[in-house]
Amino acid sequence: MANSTLLFLVFLVAFFSSTHGRFAAKLIYSPRPRHPPLQDYRGGIVAEAGGAAQFMVNISLGEPPVHQLLTMDTGSNLMWVQCLPCINCFEQFPPFFDPFKSSTYKNLSCTSPNCLISPAGKCDPINNCKFYEQYLDGVTTAGAIATETVSLTTSDEGTASISNVVFGCGNDNHGYNGQPSGILGLGPLSSLVSKLGSKFSYCIGSIKDPQYAYNQLILGDDAVLQGDNTPLEIYNSFYYLTMEGIRVGEKRLSIDPGVFKRTDTGEGGVVIDSGSTITSLTRAAYEPVSAEVIRMLQGKLERVKDPDVPTLLCYKGMISRDLTGLPVVTFEFAGGAELSLDVESLFQDNGPEEFCMAVNESVDGKNLNVIGVMAQQNYNVGDQPQVHVSDCTTKLGRIPPLWLDGGHCCPKRQPVNCTLDIGKVWFMPCLSTPISTLYKISGCQFNAAKTCVKHQDISSL
Repeated sequence: MANSTLLFLVFLVAFFSSTHGRFAAKLIYSPRPRHPPLQDYRGGIVAEAGGAAQFMVNISLGEPPVHQLLTMDTGSNLMWVQCLPCINCFEQFPPFFDPFKSSTYKNLSCTSPNCLISPAGKCDPINNCKFYEQYLDGVTTAGAIATETVSLTTSDEGTASISNVVFGCGNDNHGYNGQPSGILGLGPLSSLVSKLGSKFSYCIGSIKDPQYAYNQLILGDDAVLQGDNTPLEIYNSFYYLTMEGIRVGEKRLSIDPGVFKRTDTGEGGVVIDSGSTITSLTRAAYEPVSAEVIRMLQGKLERVKDPDVPTLLCYKGMISRDLTGLPVVTFEFAGGAELSLDVESLFQDNGPEEFCMAVNESVDGKNLNVIGVMAQQNYNVGDQPQVHVSDCTTKLGRIPPLWLDGGHCCPKRQPVNCTLDIGKVWFMPCLSTPISTLYKISGCQFNAAKTCVKHQDISSL
């Protein structure tokens, strides 16, 4: 995608104390009338068993519905699943989807505007739209672009269906092996997201707790969040944040804020990506962070090297045992929003008695900073759109704004500079109790019944 968009990123908590003062924020449910009537769509999120650092969404596909587990990925647009008959298919936990057994499956023709959702695809001899996707972790998939009915749960534990969702039916797939049956792309051009008003939020707990009951993805016009916000842009199908600096405890690291900005040529910047495991920082940002961690652990823990990723900063020991009291690393955003990484978000296990920092130097060659899913643990990330097109240009010159289901522009071709104002995105802590008021007192979070629902040691801050 090529657009500069205005979203907002917000970190919410009812009462939060810091050296910069206090602010109040709340989660509210909007009673305003809508047409059609308000309907929320939810998918349970589970962490992959065995310590793999990814979160998967429960959905059902087709009629009759077939359960699927899809890796949640805000860094891509296409939803795809493995389909029978397989040319190559990896092992997965749910049953394989067979399009011939679904009464609502329909192949897309090459003349459909949605055929361009996967630019690397092509047409087959009978004019069906084909696709090919390759991801940075080596996963590849190829098959047919089609439409299908997606079923999700609702807040009252019912089921709701969304028809004619564009997805990839992949029968030549490589790279995964285990639980997921595909990927749920939640990028700005996602068919599922746009059909539900381009508004979604997801709450994820700990990757180490696959049974955490309050992980969920919510799509549709359900909740309105208020709190501190910071600009966020959409450009080239990524969600870009406006990041300003990094603190370790109360120490603000000496990093030029310019390393977090996207250039006029589209290089650099900071994106948030639930499909990436670790956070990647350009060298000018990574080196001060790693140097501070090395300084704090100097003489306390033994450094080791990961032979597969030698650039990772790794140590012998256990996170829960050996990193007690380590200061929180905080990403600072314009407007005052913050994303705080405790030791469980800053480090990941790397085998028995070994762990590595879940932040590495970016190697994409374009100075791109990526906030991965490890850093998003224990937060709710929400996106509320208010879409209008302010500019839309292509290499062929300026063209009139065109609209897709949820308000995305330029469906006929990939724009080069396309600006959308898309509303707001929030960060708020995930809670284990559905309460509207949260107190944070001396590092312990309490619900209205004064029961502690989460504790964080802040004595070292």
